[in-house]
Amino acid sequence: MRAWAVTRPGPIDGHPLRYVEKPTPRPTADDLVVRVLACGVCRTDLHVAEGDLPIRRDQITPGHEVVGEVVALGADADGFVVGDRVGVAWLRSTDGTCAYCLRGAENLCPASSYTGWDVDGGYAEYTTVPAGFAYRIPDDLDSVAAAPLLCAGIIGYRALKRAGAICGTDDPAVTVPPRLGLYGFGASAHLCAQLAIALGARVHVMTRGSRARELALSLGASSAGDATDSPPEPLDAAITFAPVGELVPVAMRALDRGGVLAIAGIHLSAVPSLDYQRELFYEKEIRSVTANTRADGREFLRLAARHGVTATTHRYPLSDADHALRDLKAGRFDGAAVLVPD
Repeated sequence: MRAWAVTRPGPIDGHPLRYVEKPTPRPTADDLVVRVLACGVCRTDLHVAEGDLPIRRDQITPGHEVVGEVVALGADADGFVVGDRVGVAWLRSTDGTCAYCLRGAENLCPASSYTGWDVDGGYAEYTTVPAGFAYRIPDDLDSVAAAPLLCAGIIGYRALKRAGAICGTDDPAVTVPPRLGLYGFGASAHLCAQLAIALGARVHVMTRGSRARELALSLGASSAGDATDSPPEPLDAAITFAPVGELVPVAMRALDRGGVLAIAGIHLSAVPSLDYQRELFYEKEIRSVTANTRADGREFLRLAARHGVTATTHRYPLSDADHALRDLKAGRFDGAAVLVPD
């Protein structure tokens, strides 16, 4: 099969990925083999390609926002049949027995593994996923539209929870911070904003791109300014999506007393020192976001369907994956890029 592989991590303009031939995967144990119908392009893929994240597997194939069709099953794979359409996300496996898994925090499992980092992902014609970590994709949801929901959407939702949203457990009823700031407005933020607005938040967007600001306003944001602008009102909560540490003190200054900043991202540049009196006093908090649980994923997909959360997408053929990553880094599109078979 055709697949992209990170051959020499480095700046994306230096072509760290190569389009190569790899063996088509065969099912083992509880795995599903999935023919890729669409794969979202995530900033984490860029971090893997450029070496911001250490390479864990030689010649790794990135991609962890995958929608595909099941074409084969391992002997122990339950719950799916050939022909089912499934989603493959970032979190691939956990041990299920550690203290974190047992308390419902499987995203913190020390033995966790990740699609497109530990195991080949969706920048390919085929990929695999353990049956217990696959998501069902509703029949009425287009594959390209669904792909960004599987990481950008789920991680945005996890970040919203870390920023103070309160969610039920079975059929989610979510209460969100009423005044929410989003720093950076790419794939994840534009999905998070839609959900927060639908749930009653006033969303203020701070981002560098004029097209992203236009998209934010078209989706219902109350304001949209430059990345370092002050929002028009103090914030109850904020989320930084841009992997830029210099935005942390900016966001902290924008918070009202008792406000919470959630940092959504697996990689962040250095954070400047904080001025305690101006940026951290009055019981403000900083929280990180680490992957997500499968419960987060199921909750978000239900909420997205209920509230009509939709991704703004830009299609690229699979053979142009490196081009898509270059465009992502340069901020040449709003919303999310999605790879589709040639």
